[in-house]
Amino acid sequence: MAKLMEKLPGNNASAGAEVEITMSVIGGKWKGIILFHLAKEETRFNQLRRLIPGITQRMLTLQLRELEKDGIVERIAYQEIPPRVGYRLSELGYSLMPLIHMMRQWGEKYSQR
Repeated sequence: MAKLMEKLPGNNASAGAEVEITMSVIGGKWKGIILFHLAKEETRFNQLRRLIPGITQRMLTLQLRELEKDGIVERIAYQEIPPRVGYRLSELGYSLMPLIHMMRQWGEKYSQR
């Protein structure tokens, strides 16, 4: 593992800071899953709840707010009665998709071990 780390580009003390920044934005149990589902299309809150059965309403709300604050997700409020709110990835959010897809592929390979 140490030899692999030596070969990575930008392998110095400050390079870890960039990984830390990325993990602070998309890390945790739920954010990657939320981003994966939002990559397909704009999704309403309750649709996300159904797609991610293990997440509580409170946790989904918190995670979406954090992703919105970080500029990864956009919240769209439609002026309708009853009110309708959708969530979609921002342009910055879409730039994370290669990383999310690589994480999915790695997870598939790991689960087959």
